[in-house]
Amino acid sequence: MSETEHEAAPGAGPTDGPGAGRRRLGVGMVGYAFMGAAHSQGWRTVGRVFDLPVDARLAAVCGRDGTAVRAAADRLGWAAAETDWRALIARDDVDLVDICTPGDSHAEIAIAALDAGKHVLCEKPLANTVEEAEAMAAAAERAAARGQVAMVGFNYRRVPALALARRMVAEGRLGTLRHVRLTYLQDWLVDPSFPLTWRLRKDRAGSGALGDLGAHIVDLAQFLTGEAVAGVSALTETFVRERPLLEGTSTGITAAGAGDADGGPVRAGEGAARAGEVTVRAGEVTVDDAAVFTARFPSGALASFEATRFAAGRKNALRLELNGSDGSLAFDLERLNELSFHDHTEPAVSSGFRRILVTEPGHPYLEAWWPPGHGLGYEHTFVHQARDLLHAIATGTAPEPSFADGLSVQRVLAAVEESAAKNAVYTPVGAPARARVNAHAETGAHIA
Repeated sequence: MSETEHEAAPGAGPTDGPGAGRRRLGVGMVGYAFMGAAHSQGWRTVGRVFDLPVDARLAAVCGRDGTAVRAAADRLGWAAAETDWRALIARDDVDLVDICTPGDSHAEIAIAALDAGKHVLCEKPLANTVEEAEAMAAAAERAAARGQVAMVGFNYRRVPALALARRMVAEGRLGTLRHVRLTYLQDWLVDPSFPLTWRLRKDRAGSGALGDLGAHIVDLAQFLTGEAVAGVSALTETFVRERPLLEGTSTGITAAGAGDADGGPVRAGEGAARAGEVTVRAGEVTVDDAAVFTARFPSGALASFEATRFAAGRKNALRLELNGSDGSLAFDLERLNELSFHDHTEPAVSSGFRRILVTEPGHPYLEAWWPPGHGLGYEHTFVHQARDLLHAIATGTAPEPSFADGLSVQRVLAAVEESAAKNAVYTPVGAPARARVNAHAETGAHIA
């Protein structure tokens, strides 16, 4: 019996030494570049901060280049390295497979891992197509009957201020919701000489700013409101339609995550330019550079979304605001320890937006961190993600966001693309959403 086997849910064997008596779960990660480094930070840190029902062990990391993946294993704290994700899934000491690869491989790896009896964490967006996401959600449902869990890595749900915002909306602090507006702006593609990375190829990434950034804000909109988007009217644009291809190879990523997601050698057209490299030839950009769309929720609330990688001067600007009959909430990722709240039930002479400093022990996740006023950062969302997943595995409860949640986001992205192809024609989001719209028309239901 391996150290990770046990009689209950998969991946919870007894351990010796520090934490003896607690169960241990072996994690295997596929990909080790930008997201892989962030996930590694979460797995390394979670057990040192939170009191967990199960310990995580960084068992093995996988990438295509043997030398590079072994170096990444040493740098990021993984016990072993593999060059074939199938071999990683087959390891007895891996109970959970963490997928940090480009979207074109998500479905194959996740379904194989679930069918092999492993838990799965998969980076967003869940897949490149609705069909792939449906197959992944079906595999997760089958696996759940065997005690396995599957979760999507929408890490911004784990920002304490956004978790608090969700709590406040659920408690009715905003009353009936009227407006939801979200933007996610970056600028790393403004330069037309930036090379054709995998993120600019539909066969690898599925879509451009829509899937890379828009998936995050669609998930946040549905998470915060507790509703699924019913329909959209969208425009997308590709501003630079051809970009230079890189000859030769390079490795690594930029701060914008432009490099190869699994940390292997970056082939021509897949990596950021470096000093001394010469770009030759041009390749077609096959994804959107920007997406703008409006949406309707079943309750009647209206939403607007904007996602772009062409907003000069904006590095990672995610902003949102919710307006209801009794109040409003606003959030800016560049000030992620703060939440702005307006209570519209207060007298007008003294009301207005006020800053909530989200660093108190009673705020989500913060009971385990620093004294009040000592803020957290981007990396902590991955620690919180690991914490929530480990609790779900230990207790046998369904994690959030689930693969079904990821499928819901994928259906919205598909509706956006369909609407944009028809020059912003209003497009319903799947049969379940249409059914909810009809129910709203009959009952006048609203978020309270």
